[in-house]
Amino acid sequence: MHPQLDQSRHCFAFEQDFIGTWRCIPLCVRRKLDLAGIKLKLSHWLAMSHEQRQRLVDWGDSPEHLAQMRDHLRVCTAAMADGMVKDLPPAVKEPWQRPAQLPDQLLDAARLRGINLTSQAWMRLRELDRFALCKLVRPGHDHHNLDAAFSEVLG
Repeated sequence: MHPQLDQSRHCFAFEQDFIGTWRCIPLCVRRKLDLAGIKLKLSHWLAMSHEQRQRLVDWGDSPEHLAQMRDHLRVCTAAMADGMVKDLPPAVKEPWQRPAQLPDQLLDAARLRGINLTSQAWMRLRELDRFALCKLVRPGHDHHNLDAAFSEVLG
């Protein structure tokens, strides 16, 4: 765990293949989008300039910052081919927002990999770390980064 790292803009080592080029939406931005209640498509992301994408990575995650980001994204995507970003219900009481409750699906994935994920370890993680693990373990998701995520987040 690295509490000294700013989770609003932290990119994981397992995301290294696209950090800087921003050809994919990093998890720190995806977390902010979920918190803000915004559905940003990959096509929106790729239609933005490198500087615009970097700005979203660097954007803060306070409630005020998230409201500003939501407004900013509505404006900058309004004229895009896919249209303006869509509103979603902001993330509230998601598994990654509940440090006191280790999700069964994540526990099963850890056990399958021989990882002893305890409730105490789950509680010590930053919200971004919990977000990453929960996103990567979802059914139907490409799990190729999950082993690296477990190693980085719990290591």
